[in-house]
Amino acid sequence: MKIGDRYKYVLDWFAENMPVAETELSYGNPFQLLVAVILSAQCTDKRVNMITPVIFEKFPDAASMAVASREEIFDLIKSCSYPNNKAKHLKGMADMITHRFGGVVPSDRNDLMQLPGVGRKTANVIASVVWNRPVIAVDTHVFRVARRIGLAPGAKNPLDVEIRLTHEIPEEMRPRAHHWLLLHGRYICTARKPLCSKCGLAGWCNWYLHHDGKIS
Repeated sequence: MKIGDRYKYVLDWFAENMPVAETELSYGNPFQLLVAVILSAQCTDKRVNMITPVIFEKFPDAASMAVASREEIFDLIKSCSYPNNKAKHLKGMADMITHRFGGVVPSDRNDLMQLPGVGRKTANVIASVVWNRPVIAVDTHVFRVARRIGLAPGAKNPLDVEIRLTHEIPEEMRPRAHHWLLLHGRYICTARKPLCSKCGLAGWCNWYLHHDGKIS
């Protein structure tokens, strides 16, 4: 099977069966989304959405969070995974946005990656969701699904997957494609027990065809 044919089928299937695909994180502006994405590392969106309303009420912008103590931030996010590190990152991120970027979340990926707690994946999420930039954010779900289906054969790390997906997926589809693969990995193509019997992509999935539909 040619990889171009696989991409066409997969993208067409998602476009028909998941026309609306967007982040499940709740936010009202770029700063709030950035806070939520930083908190979402190794934590469920459901848990993050339980935490953020109080955070956004107390710290509506970067300036208000920048003057808060790390302890204040920690107290609001302690039910999240790795609260110590995330409190440190949020404090540093807010301080840098306030003093280096004039209180405005930068739109450039390289500028975003200068912020504490913001790696390439998070920067791509912000650039894609907020500014509809043609970038692909590769988290654990996207990494798994892209390799399983056969969209990134031979990819050994998230950057390999990002490069392949970016090369193969048309610019206008990339923001949605990230969420298509992410949501598919979250609810269907799960890590331990993928729901292949419920997957409309099984017939074009390299992993499914190779394993003859058996879960090992």
